[in-house]
Amino acid sequence: MKNKTSLPPQEGEAHPSRCPDNSAFKQQRLPAWKPQLTIESVLSSFFLIGGFCLSVGVCLILSANSVREIQIDYSDKCSDCSKLRENSSNWNKECHCSVNFMLKEDILGDVFMYYGLQNFYQNHRRYVISRSDAQLLGRNVNIQKSYCAPFTTYRNGTPMAPCGAIANSMFNDTIDLFYNLNSSVIQVPLLKTGNSWWTDKNVKFRNPKSYNLSSAFAGTARPPYWQKPVYLLDEEDERNNGYVNDDFIIWMRVSAFATFRNLYRRIRRIRQFADGLPAGNYTFRISYNFPVTKFKGRKHVILSTVVWSGGSNPFLGIAYVVTGTAATLTGFVITAIHLKLRKKKTYFQK
Repeated sequence: MKNKTSLPPQEGEAHPSRCPDNSAFKQQRLPAWKPQLTIESVLSSFFLIGGFCLSVGVCLILSANSVREIQIDYSDKCSDCSKLRENSSNWNKECHCSVNFMLKEDILGDVFMYYGLQNFYQNHRRYVISRSDAQLLGRNVNIQKSYCAPFTTYRNGTPMAPCGAIANSMFNDTIDLFYNLNSSVIQVPLLKTGNSWWTDKNVKFRNPKSYNLSSAFAGTARPPYWQKPVYLLDEEDERNNGYVNDDFIIWMRVSAFATFRNLYRRIRRIRQFADGLPAGNYTFRISYNFPVTKFKGRKHVILSTVVWSGGSNPFLGIAYVVTGTAATLTGFVITAIHLKLRKKKTYFQK
């Protein structure tokens, strides 16, 4: 069998061209902005950025330092309740403890109460995805096909509501604050609604449709670590019950770090507390339900004010200061190099 060889092009035949079309796009002739960097523009940019970041950083740090905050660790002070909760068979037994503290100065303005957890890792992938967003929207779904396992159904087939590891591990300590005025004890009024995001309350979470919540959740059971079903989370306010409960919604927003705090309550500014919390002796009365000893965790209660930049967190201000300092130092270094090279150029020209 003879090999086929390509014949040379005959005279007069046109060669196929591989050149791109003669258009502005393919020939890269489109209009473009080509900045001409000069020493003046470069240095002014570095110094302006440095000055701006330093100014913003100092303002943020001063703002964060003006926040009034007090943090109470009650892990050891409620050790008896902690030992009781180590045994899971005691889940239905109540345990209460009290923590006394003193405010040396008034905390004026809006005061927020947070609970804080330490060494509690919510950023594990299996934990983060262990939920059913369709179920939390009030839909009738088969949670067996979700990522909630093993917190989906009980052995008898009863589905859990809500399902998943996040919901099952919900923080369920009850914290009340009392003001000790002379010989009387006054309970500080706390607001338990209005603490979650509007989008969470009105978009991401919905209760199943029914004439009442108990019938809406009929045929389901509470998660194993819960003491009461989801439709009894707030028996006093129907709008804060079930899946739209503020405490539940805030817990379902997992943290990226092992140490975190979640908003629990806000001080209601009425009567003696119209201007905030007055100085004096106070007591936290805690119904202890959330065990932390098995994972070597700690629990805190935080009372704090907020400012225009948020709470007591100087990280953003420090980041701005570091960025501004780096930009300013870079500007000085470029200036020194430019002056040195200009002197050398002047010397050689002579």
